[in-house]
Amino acid sequence: MRVTIKSVRMCEFVCVAVAVIVCALSSSVAMAEQITIAVAASMKPAMVDIVKQFNARHPKDEVRAIYGSSGKLAAQIQSGAPFDMFFSADLALPMTLKKEGWGATDPVVYAVGRLVIWSSTTDATKLTLEKLAGPAMRKIAIANPARAPYGMRAKEALVSAGVWDKLQGRLVFGESVEHATHMVSTGAADAGIIALSSAQNPEILKQGGYHLIDEHDHQPLTHAFILTKRAKGNIIAQQFASHVQAPESKKILEGYGFALPSNTPHSKKINRGLH
Repeated sequence: MRVTIKSVRMCEFVCVAVAVIVCALSSSVAMAEQITIAVAASMKPAMVDIVKQFNARHPKDEVRAIYGSSGKLAAQIQSGAPFDMFFSADLALPMTLKKEGWGATDPVVYAVGRLVIWSSTTDATKLTLEKLAGPAMRKIAIANPARAPYGMRAKEALVSAGVWDKLQGRLVFGESVEHATHMVSTGAADAGIIALSSAQNPEILKQGGYHLIDEHDHQPLTHAFILTKRAKGNIIAQQFASHVQAPESKKILEGYGFALPSNTPHSKKINRGLH
């Protein structure tokens, strides 16, 4: 086989072209980025939609969400868990992380949650906090007050109604408000105090209505987020932070029963908490 200068040059050209394509593909892969966010379980219904919307608009990048109780997620961050953002159901937790050096930004309050009484076996629209102490309610589920803000606020509401002590021995605690909802849904509890965002899930609504608890019966459920020190300077994290505060995300939040910080009776108290 005779090798000519022309054939050598052609071979060189093909090799260079392949190298350029490989480099271009490598650059594209390098530019693609994934961030992992830690999200309070009460925010899951809304955050699923918010993340889905963001990922659709940023096909080269990805936001991956991990859900759990705010207290447990905060403890994982303090133990070095690789989370880029923390979405808490309690303003105090991201403020603490920031003070301890785990946060790259100040906390941003983006939503305020509500509590409801819900049951899959009883008409919860007729239930009140006081009626939970009745003989028909053998087990009442709430999130663990020691780990979950929604459990902490549920306890405050029960104390405010004067039934906390009466319910000792009948309360069952979920790892998160999502877990407490599951216990009621499966019949492990007769009723529960859960997040309004969970109660408005179509699958939950099929099982029964709910009674909205007066927000003055407990401290506000102030949802706030921070970028962790791991995400300092991370463009995707910054873009997602902006997306969460955009009008389309606010519409999603309101659709799941969350109030915006400026549209709640606790707005002055929330603002004081940030200073």
